[in-house]
Amino acid sequence: MREGSKRRYLVGLVKGGHDAKPLLLWLGGGQGCSSVGFGEAQELGPFLVTNGPDGLALRFNNFTWNGDARAFLLNWLRRFPQYRMSDVYRAGDGYAGHLAQQFAEAIYNGNQNATPDTFINLKGMIVGNPNMNVETDFMGMIDCAWGHALNSDDLHSLIEIKCDFSNRYLIKDCSILLDEYNKLYDPSLMKHAMAYFSFTDVQYALHANVARIPQPWRLCSVEVRLSWSDSPSSVLPILKKLIDGGIRLWIYSGDTDGRIPVTSTRYTLNKLGLNITENWTPWYDGREVGGWTITYEGLTFLTVRGAGHQVPTFALERSLRIIRAFLADSKLPSTPF
Repeated sequence: MREGSKRRYLVGLVKGGHDAKPLLLWLGGGQGCSSVGFGEAQELGPFLVTNGPDGLALRFNNFTWNGDARAFLLNWLRRFPQYRMSDVYRAGDGYAGHLAQQFAEAIYNGNQNATPDTFINLKGMIVGNPNMNVETDFMGMIDCAWGHALNSDDLHSLIEIKCDFSNRYLIKDCSILLDEYNKLYDPSLMKHAMAYFSFTDVQYALHANVARIPQPWRLCSVEVRLSWSDSPSSVLPILKKLIDGGIRLWIYSGDTDGRIPVTSTRYTLNKLGLNITENWTPWYDGREVGGWTITYEGLTFLTVRGAGHQVPTFALERSLRIIRAFLADSKLPSTPF
C-alpha cells in the first residue's frame, strides 16, 4: 500500500508449489465495506468466524478458495517480484460488480503502455450477484420478489408507477416502497465477524488499528457509504471493453438472492446483445444439479442452486468447484458424476 495508508490485506497461499499458481485478488462489495469481514470471515477464507460452544470461534474452511489461489492487493506484486508474471484474476461479489470491473479496466488501460515493471498479467474476472446497471438491477429485484410471492400485486404495480429506475436521482422518491428489500444478510453472521475483529489481540495479530483507537470494528463504514458520490449508474461499457480486450469473464448468481437476483443479471446481460455460443444448460455438483449456465462470446453466466447473495456463505463446495473451473479455463461438469 502507499506510504501512510492504514489499509490492511490478508494473503492466502496454496499448499506447495504456490509460485506457479495464479493470483486471485478478492475485493468484496458494498461501498465502504470490508473484504476481510465479509469475504475472508464469512465466505471463502481459510478460517470462518462462527459461534462456538465457548463463544466466538474460528472454523476451518475445507473449501477455502486459497486452495487454488491467493488473494492480495495489487502492490503486493511489486513487493514480491517473483510473482510478477503470474496470471492475475480479479474477483468479488455484490458491489464488486462495479469495483472489479473498474479496477480491471484500470489494469487493462495501464497495460497498453506498460513497462515490464508495471505490466500486470490480467487474465480474467469473476464476480457474483454483481451490481452492474442500476435500472436492470432494481427491475430484476422487484420482478423477482413479485414472482416469488414476496409482495402483493398492488405493491408491485405501485413500485412500477412511482419508481423510474432509469433515472438514478428519482430512486430516492420511491425508497419507502423499497424498505422491505433492505434486509439482505443474516445478522448473526455479521455479528460474529464484527465481534471477532473488535478483539484487540486479533487486531494486533493483523497489524491493524495500530493507534489502538477504543471503538468497535464495523463491517461497513457509514461515512464512506454516505460520501460515495462517483458511482456510475452502469458499468456495461466497461464490461464490453473488457470482453473486446480478451479478458475472460464469468458471472455467477445464487438463485435465492433477493438483492441482485438472477433476474437482474439476466436483464443486464441482455442489454449487451452478446451472441450465445452455448444455451441454457445444467451443470452438476456430483449427482445433483449445481445450477444452470449459459455461454456468450467472451462471457459465461451461471447460477448456483440454493445460494444467496454471498454465494460462498451458502454453498462452499459448489463455490470451490466454480473457482477451480474458472481458473483452469474449463467448463463445469455437464453430466452427473
